[in-house]
Amino acid sequence: QNNKAAVLPAPPTRLKDDDSGDHDQNEENNTQKDSEKEKNDREKPQSTTKRKAVVPGPAEHPLQYNYTFWYSRRTPGRPTSSQSYEQNIKQIGTFASVEQFWRFYSHMVRPGDLTGHSDFHLFKEGIKPMWEDDANKNGGKWIIRLRKGLASRCWENLILAMLGEQFMVGEEICGAVVSVRFQEDIISIWNKTASDQATTARIRDTLRRVLNLPPNTIMEYKTHTDSIKYFISVVNLGGDKVQK
Repeated sequence: QNNKAAVLPAPPTRLKDDDSGDHDQNEENNTQKDSEKEKNDREKPQSTTKRKAVVPGPAEHPLQYNYTFWYSRRTPGRPTSSQSYEQNIKQIGTFASVEQFWRFYSHMVRPGDLTGHSDFHLFKEGIKPMWEDDANKNGGKWIIRLRKGLASRCWENLILAMLGEQFMVGEEICGAVVSVRFQEDIISIWNKTASDQATTARIRDTLRRVLNLPPNTIMEYKTHTDSIKYFISVVNLGGDKVQK
């Protein structure tokens, strides 16, 4: 299915918050009405504004779960609080089918071409790529550090395996992250239950297979609880609680 999807046409994706574009001459009479409607929509409390559900289009191949792409970038060496981390992470878009995935992915910069301190996140819809999220807080992640030049291929293999349900661990997978750094790149896959050793072992073995990793590759599992404790202690001198 993934191989078949790889050759599907990939028209440009228009993000939901893109309000650019020219109006047709025939639409001029409706402009004022539309502006008033947009103003009213903006003034509604956020809690009452419902987002349109993302669903597969006609004849598309539905995925088992909907997923959301996120992107973040920050200045290296600067402590990041939970609040500033959440503000810094930007949602790219959500998809529900193989075809919708390729429409996003084919127009995104590959990790190997990113510069600075950047991250792509791909998580199930409704799960924020944050340690504190309810789906993540009792979980952890497998971490693999890559030498430069490998991130794009490994990221693609990882997310295709995730979307294709190759990990075979039920609902345990939360999402995946690729982190571009100056000296190395890092990929990780997050799961819900850090204490389930059988599940984390299966994720590790599948990860090794889908990435075709050499036997001596170092793979580290870190619980999100440990990550939070470590970063709080590191930044305690500045009195800041850190997310990443």
